[in-house]
Amino acid sequence: MKKYDVVIIGSGPGGYVGAIRCAQLGMKTALIEKYSTLGGTCLNVGCIPSKALLDSSEHYHQAKHDFTEHGIELKDLKVNFKQMIQRKRGVVEQTVGGIDFLMKKNKVDVYQGMGSFESANVIAIDNDKNEKIEAKNVIIATGSKPGSLPFIKLDKERIITSTEALELEELPKKMIVIGGGVIGLELGSVYARLGTEVSVVEYMDRIIPTMDATMSKELLKSMKKLGVKFYTSHKVKEVSRKGKEVTVKADDKKGAEVVLQADYCLVSVGRIPYTDKLGLDKAGVKTDDRGRVEVNENLQTNVPNIYAIGDVVKGAMLAHKAEEEGTYVAEFINGEKPHIDYNLIPGVVYTWPEVASVGKTEEELKATKVEYKVGSFPFKASGRARASMDTDGVVKILADKRSDEVLGVHICGPRAADMIAEAVVAMEFRATAEDIARISHAHPTFTESIREAALGATGNRAIHI
Repeated sequence: MKKYDVVIIGSGPGGYVGAIRCAQLGMKTALIEKYSTLGGTCLNVGCIPSKALLDSSEHYHQAKHDFTEHGIELKDLKVNFKQMIQRKRGVVEQTVGGIDFLMKKNKVDVYQGMGSFESANVIAIDNDKNEKIEAKNVIIATGSKPGSLPFIKLDKERIITSTEALELEELPKKMIVIGGGVIGLELGSVYARLGTEVSVVEYMDRIIPTMDATMSKELLKSMKKLGVKFYTSHKVKEVSRKGKEVTVKADDKKGAEVVLQADYCLVSVGRIPYTDKLGLDKAGVKTDDRGRVEVNENLQTNVPNIYAIGDVVKGAMLAHKAEEEGTYVAEFINGEKPHIDYNLIPGVVYTWPEVASVGKTEEELKATKVEYKVGSFPFKASGRARASMDTDGVVKILADKRSDEVLGVHICGPRAADMIAEAVVAMEFRATAEDIARISHAHPTFTESIREAALGATGNRAIHI
């Protein structure tokens, strides 16, 4: 039986990054993946393929709606949906191939098959060889899978999850999206841009309900321009299929019924941790009532040599959060004293405009009775945004009323996903709104809007509004 310093179960962003960091620190490392390709949900059926389709659909949408204004005239513009899906597959293949290379480069042993505990130190791998390996330390990084509602039967043909939505063979005429969170809105916007009639049904009173309410309003306005219909504060009670038609019934807050019909229904009501079939009971590892692995502040389970990271533990289900945790555990096992500030892990919605957020929302500050100041700047006042015809959205900065320390930054606008990094850096160094306002930003850029919002937070000093 081969012996390893660290065995990692699951090769998503948390697992493979953790494996690389363990190897860098000189530990003999093994990575177990049940699927034939590495990269987990994110690289295979999540972050990477969805962004490929988001970019393709945005190119088409711009060509159809904005190019004439730019002085670019096209004839016979049409969507080759099969090619769009094929390009997406190519992007995925390249990306997962890169992970294969990184494992070889870092001398990480990769095992293909379902890994499960035989004991706290022995991992069985269900494959042709039925191998067993011994581990001094184990990291559980098995991620999550799409969730559903008890009364919904996912047939994966017409009533689908995000996985199937990335592999459709035809462009839907109509699509109902159940869930107005990140995944539902991203994939809904892909199809809306391509001409599908999209309806979003959300139980809460606003879309992206975990983000700042201003961002919800801004994104709602923008997505309505795409023709997306929204049914917020609606509780889905029935989903049925007859032939190629799906019917969704939902009640509003007053109990009035809404009946929607489409050729596809995307169920996007969150994700659930993948912890079954791991044999956690054989290792004595505890889980909570939601199936998540219980860990302490060092991501250590109740069994000291077993750790868990990413979507299988509490917290936001984000690839970059899992990466941070993979690195953290590798360094902790090596006797170092790593650190993660979960408040400073940004969240992003890759619609267009994008939405990105870090730190506290205005609602959270109100709930905890923190006195704060607000500075905001609309992209319609940005010269760079006008030049690129990307004027939807706003930058919003929340700062402590007394100390001026930045407490939260929220952006709905062009390239928000990239711009939020400036806010993360600033907040890591406990910057004030005044600090950001004093930093020279190149002109004309989208990031000038962050400076303008910071100027606003320091006392209505914004220049261009």
